[in-house]
Amino acid sequence: YESLKSRVQTYFEEARADWLDKIRPQKRGDFRKQVNSWWNNLTEGQRTVTGIIAANVFVFCLWRLPGMRRIMFTYFTSDPSSRALCSPMLLSTFSHFSLFHMAANMYVLWSFSSSIVSLLGCEQFIAVYLSAGVISTFVSYVAKMATGRFEPSLGASGAIMTVLAAVCTKMPEAKLAIIFLPVFTFTAGNALKAIIAFDTAGLALGWRLFDHAAHLGGALFGMWYVTYGHELIWKNREPLVKAWHEMRTKNTGKGGG
Repeated sequence: YESLKSRVQTYFEEARADWLDKIRPQKRGDFRKQVNSWWNNLTEGQRTVTGIIAANVFVFCLWRLPGMRRIMFTYFTSDPSSRALCSPMLLSTFSHFSLFHMAANMYVLWSFSSSIVSLLGCEQFIAVYLSAGVISTFVSYVAKMATGRFEPSLGASGAIMTVLAAVCTKMPEAKLAIIFLPVFTFTAGNALKAIIAFDTAGLALGWRLFDHAAHLGGALFGMWYVTYGHELIWKNREPLVKAWHEMRTKNTGKGGG
């Protein structure tokens, strides 16, 4: 609702800005204008995940500060034996200790950002992404308690698996490729099956290279949401939007809002 109102207002503001740009002299080497041009050329999905990537980079930098190590291990790693259990379920989703780990996750998120935001919309994507981080960590907790392996985990992989699974479920015939092997392509549906099979085997055989339980939890949540969850949750929002519209219209009539 708010996005629609904002887009209408932005349309008129941009039309006015374009008219002003034509009548006033242009500055050479205007850095701000170059940045604005780059930002405007991004898709809505890429603009949306830019904030998520920035948050991950910020947390990565905090890991480099020796004085922050104790706080980072307590609140930015998920471990069912830790004294902090709830907040790490979300905060660990934005936490990476390895540069390669962060770069790989953020590259996948950036690659699928346009598809997932066009599928769900900006607001719904953010809600699903944050929920996916909590749900995948919870599944990881359950697996660790069941196996007795209390090892700390961190990373955005569980939430990104939700994004990947959602896109692959809705677009199973889309062609994907591995970054280092661009010639070798495969369908999104087959990629999802292979990933689920790999993580299932890793969980059953006790592999410790990845948090396979978090990956599976994220993937299953993504598949469920685009198949059933969207209908159950998002499309039943009409009473809320109607009440919000009435409140916003009333405030506007009184000169507020």
